[in-house]
Amino acid sequence: MKRLLAAVATALVLVGTSAAYAVQPDEIMTDPAKEARARELSKELRCMVCQNQSIDDSDAPLAKDLRVLVRERLAAGDSNSQVLDYLVARYGEFVLLRPRLEWHTLILWLLPPLALLGGAFGLWRYSRKRSAAAPEIATAAPPLSADEQARLDRLMAGNASDRT
Repeated sequence: MKRLLAAVATALVLVGTSAAYAVQPDEIMTDPAKEARARELSKELRCMVCQNQSIDDSDAPLAKDLRVLVRERLAAGDSNSQVLDYLVARYGEFVLLRPRLEWHTLILWLLPPLALLGGAFGLWRYSRKRSAAAPEIATAAPPLSADEQARLDRLMAGNASDRT
């Protein structure tokens, strides 16, 4: 019981701790509002080296360059959408952790729901086939031979000598 409690406590501590950010002190902007916007944008941009981390979480040199670029664009007066548009024009749609819903990214947005619907349809068809085949299996027993039928009749009549 003590081991279980220790494991649960350890898991809660690990889950409860916040992620360490890779933003260095020399990157932080003096204006807190612009820094908050930069952090918000950094969480939406993919590190091109790590690929499953935002540039806000990545320690890669390219991620640092992208964080600095975002802050430079914000200092120049760009809006959040202008910064994202600039980075997409420079690095492509892959730089966004959540791709935009456009005609060329439609497959990314539609494939997961279509896969779920296809799986549900497949399960439904399988269960329908299986339930339709169940009565056929139950009634498909071969008829008894004449000897088997005679023995069954004797057993049913209560003839104790054939029960062994």
